[in-house]
Amino acid sequence: MSDEHLKLTVYFGERDRVGAQSVADALAGIYAAHRVKASVLLRGIEGFGADRLLRTDRRLTPSEDLPLMAIAVDTAPRIQAVLADAGALRFGGLVTLERAQLLTGELDDHDVSATAAGEAVKLTVYLGRHERVPGSGVRGVPGSRGRPGAGLAYKAVVGLLRSRGIAGATVLLGVDGTVHGARRRARFFASNAEVPLMVIAVGDRQGIADALPALGELLAQPLMTLERVRVCKRDGVALADPHDLPETDPAGLGIWQLLTVYTGEQSRIDGRPINHHLLAGLRQAGASGATSMRGIWGYHGDHDPHGDSLWQLRRRVPVLTAVVDTPQRSRQWFSLIDGLTRHTGLVTSEMVPAFRATGSELTRGGLRIANLDSLR
Repeated sequence: MSDEHLKLTVYFGERDRVGAQSVADALAGIYAAHRVKASVLLRGIEGFGADRLLRTDRRLTPSEDLPLMAIAVDTAPRIQAVLADAGALRFGGLVTLERAQLLTGELDDHDVSATAAGEAVKLTVYLGRHERVPGSGVRGVPGSRGRPGAGLAYKAVVGLLRSRGIAGATVLLGVDGTVHGARRRARFFASNAEVPLMVIAVGDRQGIADALPALGELLAQPLMTLERVRVCKRDGVALADPHDLPETDPAGLGIWQLLTVYTGEQSRIDGRPINHHLLAGLRQAGASGATSMRGIWGYHGDHDPHGDSLWQLRRRVPVLTAVVDTPQRSRQWFSLIDGLTRHTGLVTSEMVPAFRATGSELTRGGLRIANLDSLR
């Protein structure tokens, strides 16, 4: 895994402010000022933080305060410069740093074979909201052939990944961000064609490697990252335990863990989506926080790619729920997740080398990168 790039993720609330400016706009402005290679601001559907206050889109009120997630990827020096400016904002929330390999231009399987021997890989592709695939397309990829502009790029990418047997892919729609260093912000009365979105895919190392050249052929300006990940469950089948991690590295720096649950809004227990049960259980058990994001397209397991349709009475969109905590507490949260995903869902575990949480009752962690090499 290349250590030359870092992924910065910030979890906070929609109504959080610094002076007269929202935290969301302040962070997006910082990313643009530093010309961050790839960043995206995502609006969640439900979540809670250290204050245990549930923020959800199920309450249709003018004071809606949904969870937000801001992700930025670039070289380590540039992300450290972004952190210096973001730290001056002094807002409550959760900040994590993770190592990532940033890929642009021509792609080949060498990038993956040097990345994560023995582990699965998380591939994140950054695209424009209405970006189209080239007219020439890629053989065997639905929506990528025909006249120029004939297919949406995110659907073509998901179709390609599905055809290669990748375990799952979820498309998350952004409302702000940067692509190749230029800010792309959603606005009223605009097409917002270049506003970024993310396609997050999880698969085995060789499958991702085999898909890279085709992705490079499909996309005019590829922009994506690779990260190590462990697939713990798929469609109710246990495949591996989450990483068994110590609380600190040999130098005493904190080690953290990210558990991600990919389900569908149509997957329900007692009439409620699984992510609702998951967040309720985590809050009751005392978790520090969790965030659910609704996708617009995707699949997991052996299911076909899907999204909303005008003819459906029930939504059929993917939902991603992220939980970050200490390794010891994460083992407790995995037991809860395991019970809720007996028949469906994709569950992954990732190691997080830097974490800082601040809130009304919680201030812990730091943003010095722990050494995880001895734990691989």
